Parts: sequence; C-alpha cells; structure tokens
Amino acid sequence: MKILLINPETPTTFWSFHHALRFIAKKSSEPPLGLLTVAALLPEQWDLHLVDMNVQPLADADLKWADYVFLTGMHIQKKSFIDVVKRCHQNGIPVVAGGPMVTMEADAFPDIEHLILNEAEITLPRFLSDLAAGQPKRIYTTKDFPELSDTPVPKWDLLQMRYYASMSIQYSRGCPYHCDFCSITLLNGKKPRTKPTRNFLAELDALFDRGWRGRVFIVDDNFIGNKKQLKSELLPSLFQWSKDHAYPFNYMTEVSINLADDHYLTDLMVRAGFDATFVGIETTNTASLQECGKTQNQNRDLVASVKSLQKRGLIVSGGFIVGFDEDPQTIFEQQISFIQKSGIVTAMVGLLNAQPGTRLFKRLKAENRILDNFSGDNMDGSINFVPKMSAQYLRAGYRKILENIYSTRAYYQRIKTFLAEYQIPAKKKLSLSVSQLKALALSMWVLGVLEKGRRQFWKFFVFSLLKHPRKFDIAMTMAVYGFHFRRVVQSL
Repeated sequence: MKILLINPETPTTFWSFHHALRFIAKKSSEPPLGLLTVAALLPEQWDLHLVDMNVQPLADADLKWADYVFLTGMHIQKKSFIDVVKRCHQNGIPVVAGGPMVTMEADAFPDIEHLILNEAEITLPRFLSDLAAGQPKRIYTTKDFPELSDTPVPKWDLLQMRYYASMSIQYSRGCPYHCDFCSITLLNGKKPRTKPTRNFLAELDALFDRGWRGRVFIVDDNFIGNKKQLKSELLPSLFQWSKDHAYPFNYMTEVSINLADDHYLTDLMVRAGFDATFVGIETTNTASLQECGKTQNQNRDLVASVKSLQKRGLIVSGGFIVGFDEDPQTIFEQQISFIQKSGIVTAMVGLLNAQPGTRLFKRLKAENRILDNFSGDNMDGSINFVPKMSAQYLRAGYRKILENIYSTRAYYQRIKTFLAEYQIPAKKKLSLSVSQLKALALSMWVLGVLEKGRRQFWKFFVFSLLKHPRKFDIAMTMAVYGFHFRRVVQSL
C-alpha cells in the first residue's frame, strides 16, 4: 500500500513567523507532528511519503503515486485542505482525513471517503482492520480517550528537518480548565493524560539521534496539567537527560498562568531546559474573565505573575482576546497598557470567534448570534457572531491595539521592559553559531537599512549590546519577530 500523508498549507499568520523565517533560512516554524505520529501507527510494510505544503509544493506526481491520501488540518488551513481534497478526487485518489477540524465539523466534509475522528490511537486501528478486511466504513469515532503509553515515536525519517525552525513533541493531552471559547476539552478531555517518562525520553532520543539540536516545542494543551507527575518524575528525569546530553535542546510549551504561583515547579522547568512558554492571558477585564470561565486568571495581579515567570528564566508569550460581551469601551486602551507594562513581547491579540462545538458557540447559537464565516484565524478581522459592542467599533479598536503595540517605538520599548526583568539561566551559552551570525547580519541590513524604523532599530541595537550583552541574541531574535508581526499587521 502506498500512502501519501499531506499537511495543508498554513497562510501567513501571527504564529506562522513566515516573515521571520527568512532570516534563518527556514521554511516552516514546526513540523506536522500529528501526521508523523499517525505514520508510526500504520503497518510497517506500507510505503509512506510525506508532503508538508508549508515547505514543498504538492505535485500531481505525488498524488498519482498514492493508493490513499491521509490528510489532516486545522481551521486555519481549511482553504488549502479543501483544495487538496479536490485535487485528490480529480486524480481518483481516495482521502482518509482526521485532525481537529474534521473532528469538530465532520458534517462539513460529505465528499471525503473516510473520516478518522477523535484520537487516532483508538479510531485509526479500527479503520486499518476494516480496510484489511475489505470493508472500511466512512466514519470512525469514539468517546473514549486513549492512554498515551500507546502513542508511538513519530516517524521522523519522513521529515526533512533542515526546513524547520523547531521540532515538536508531546507529553500530555487535555486541560483541567474549561474556558468556554476553547475546544481543547472537547477534543482531548478535561483530565490531563501523560506519557510515561521513559516514552517521552525515547522520543527525545529519536530527535537527538537524527541530529536535531535547538528548539523543541512541547505542544501540550497545558503542560502543567499534572503538576505532581512533573515534579516527581518527568522534570527530574528530563534534567538528567539534558545534562547527560550537554543540553542539546531548549524547550518551549504552553502553560496556565498559575505556574507563577509555584516557584519550585518553575525552577524545575528552567533547570531541565525550558526557556519559553505561552500563556493565555486573554483579557485584563475581570467581568470578561468570569464570562468565559477563565477561573485560573481571576483574582490575581496578572502583570506580577508574568514578571515572576520572566525573573525565573522564562520568556513569556501571551494570547489576548477582545470582543467579549462584558468588554467595556475602554478595553482596547486596557489591553495596550497591560501588554506594554508586562513586557510580553510576543503578544498575539485576536478578535473573539466562536469555534464550532464549544460552549461559546452553543450559547451564541441559542441567542441567534452566530454568523457563517468562521475562518480559524482570529487576526484576520472577521467575527463569526454578532458582538454586543458595535462590530465597527470593535474592529477599529482591535486595529488600534495592533498598530500601537507593533509600532517600532512601542515594540522596542516592550523588549527593553522584558530585558530588564528577564533573568537568563546561568547555563546559557554565550557563543553565536554561524547561522546566528548570518541571521544577525541579515537583520542589520533589513531592519537597520531597508526598514523605515531603522533609527529605532539602531538605538535598540546599541542599547541591548551595552546594557544586556548576555541577552543580546534574545534581543535580536525579538527584533526579527517584530519585523514579521509588523508585516502581518500591515496586511490586515
């Protein structure tokens, strides 16, 4: 059996880092981990080929080679996903589709031959068994959640690693919180499930043995969902593994803000090699937090929590949302003020949208407020429901936030605020690699000569070099991120 695994193209968005990747000669920020894991669940005797459309085009020859196409996708990839399905059918190739988008909206894809919904460890073997018997069904679904001890090591041999800025790995699935706009608990459950530590380390071994060095993104819904297991097993073992391998990886993950309350856990993470994390801040408005059920963010000084993580050695990226029913008219100024004070350099601000299947979607549908224009990109200016605030006022205020926080002056000032708080881990190496030196040279040319904000760039360059020499590489990386963010804002 010849199987073609396809990852659809992701448009240029905030998280694509498309405009920043050119500085380091990469094509995509991260690999299609889900497809690589699915590939490892397929029969060993099958012939497999992977096409990630973010790093290479999908050729007709690829389609004509295949007996089946295995296709995944998120809502942000929907346009490319649909185009791939059309091309498959034009070439007479049946499609087997799975992933978060089709799991949440299976009825939206009536022309796809086979839908493998929910988590593949349960539903994919059932399809494979029926396929071998010559009687495959169209839809495979389950209400159960698999133990992650059954999850295989991804088939990294299918991937051309040189095209990617980071690798991905997963430790847990599920989140103990239930924010009404989020689909995580619907897809992966409210009880966090974790991989056995030996399995997780085996996946790191696989990456290490294939020669990967650098950033590894642990793609968990909430890495600290099971704190007890992290403290007693995973992080001590990860620290020892990292030490034994001379710290080949630096880790990033996603956590809830209450990590700031647990200094011991934070220190364990930094000691094991974590240097960055994403936190869903969402909003500084208490009533809006109550509205969406974001209990973990309530009754706390959010700026102080962010700075606590920065001081202990974590670079904090943040997600922000405007458009809640309880948002006041002043929410835009509040968000700008918070982002600047917190020193969250990578601040992804989006308009609230209601993902199909979520509690938010169901509530708004019951109120007859849902619009049929969900794109999956909450930064493209679209809103798929009727907001309480005037839609025109909301979009104007949203644009005001982006234009303010990603203006060169405000952006460089925010990096300075971050640098003043951030305590760099003692083990961090100060040397620059050849690729980093090339990226620095290109950034000096693009940001310091070609771009309009070159004066602010050179002031920031000198400031960072003289004031924070140990953090200079981080400062320059963030400067490059700013180039990408400005291009995204300009395209809106």
